[in-house]
Amino acid sequence: MRILFIEDDMIETMKLQRAISKLPTKHQIIEAKNGEEAIQKLQEQPLPDLVLLDLNMPRMSGIEFLTYLKGNDKLRYLPTVILTTSENRSDLLTCFEIGIAGYVIKPLKYEDYEEKLRRVFEYWEISELVKG
Repeated sequence: MRILFIEDDMIETMKLQRAISKLPTKHQIIEAKNGEEAIQKLQEQPLPDLVLLDLNMPRMSGIEFLTYLKGNDKLRYLPTVILTTSENRSDLLTCFEIGIAGYVIKPLKYEDYEEKLRRVFEYWEISELVKG
């Protein structure tokens, strides 16, 4: 799968890269540090199969990016999973109202993070929406 990973924290990016390197299936990760950069990448490259989106970012928040994405006729069907530290119920509800495919809270323990990511990837690997 082609995955657009939108995250401003370099440590979180390294954690994701490390976690997916242990998966049996290899995926292509396209990185963006904020929503504005992600929009640019969506215009320049083939569309990803999945978007992993952090909520707390500079310049354009995850919710602002999500609103843009779901308001665009070409991009609205991209499955988007929120990957965040925010346990704010308001954020969760807002994201589902806009149209996300999932909301995953980043756990503190790396092993738990790895397990959650493995499950997300396993689901999307078998999803009919992203099958070639």
